[in-house]
Amino acid sequence: MHALPILKADALSFSYSPPPAPLLFDQLSIHLLPGVTFVSGDESSGKTTLLHLLAGALPLSAPNANLQINGISLTENRPAYLQQVAWLDPRDTALDNHTARQIFKDFPANHPRFDADALQAHIEGLSLTPHLDKALYMLSSGTRRKVLMAAVLASGAAVTVLDQPFMALDRPSIGYLLQVLQRASRSPDRACVLADYEAHEGVTLAGVVALGG
Repeated sequence: MHALPILKADALSFSYSPPPAPLLFDQLSIHLLPGVTFVSGDESSGKTTLLHLLAGALPLSAPNANLQINGISLTENRPAYLQQVAWLDPRDTALDNHTARQIFKDFPANHPRFDADALQAHIEGLSLTPHLDKALYMLSSGTRRKVLMAAVLASGAAVTVLDQPFMALDRPSIGYLLQVLQRASRSPDRACVLADYEAHEGVTLAGVVALGG
């Protein structure tokens, strides 16, 4: 039996400037299967932009564009769609004054399947315990990313979105994250989509989306 897609994205087009500016991608369609999907591409190929679109953080500019997670449409039921996807942008400064503990406390409000036991495992696996009461702006780039990833990975959401998750991580945290992603690759009902310049060995992929080619 073939697995059914968790997320269906059809006819995605995007440009940061009005015509005649070139499109980052044009009429792109992606179906994310359960497991881990890797988004590849060179600098400025649109990897982060695509993740923003899948997470519902950017408007769908094409009139025929469509995004669905488990049959829930972004355009028809945005609140329900957003509950199905977990995403925290490491470049966003909106949470700079929040501590890790505050972020972990608030995140379940929008993710009803949040797994507190998984969160505790991620806190320990990513060595976050000494940093729980520090504001994000006080943390190193790598530790900041680990805080956000711990929340996303514990969300229980049908789709988790990770942008360059290994950037600035220490070696033990890289090893732990690889273990988490390999477990995610075996999930029968959840999809994880991550973008980076190259795939990491040790993670079985359900699919690859190559941009800019």
